[in-house]
Amino acid sequence: MPEGGLNISPDRQSFTLEIRDIAVVDQPRWPALDSLATPARMTFKMIWKSNGEQVKFEDPAKHFRFTGTRATCQMEAEVHVPSIGFSWKSDPLETSKCDFAILGEEVNGRYYDSDGNIGGATH
Repeated sequence: MPEGGLNISPDRQSFTLEIRDIAVVDQPRWPALDSLATPARMTFKMIWKSNGEQVKFEDPAKHFRFTGTRATCQMEAEVHVPSIGFSWKSDPLETSKCDFAILGEEVNGRYYDSDGNIGGATH
């Protein structure tokens, strides 16, 4: 991710991820074994905003825990595949909505049973 691509509000209630003109691969027939990969470029912006409602998902058998808040999320994107002359642009960010979004912290695997001290650093 380019420096400055992720911006977090001072109160940590809003996150904005904005990436401009990044190289991606267009592979419309994936996962077909003979799927061709074509160079493409993408620009996008996503904004998550916490609504403050606390949420916790935990599955001890799978060593997984997520704690955070429910959120809203909006996105706009633009894609260009120069080699085939294809371009696509989503509707504006303001018209975007999602059915489910969350903001928070996930712990899984061997870190699930730890006290939050990973390599001596507390986070």
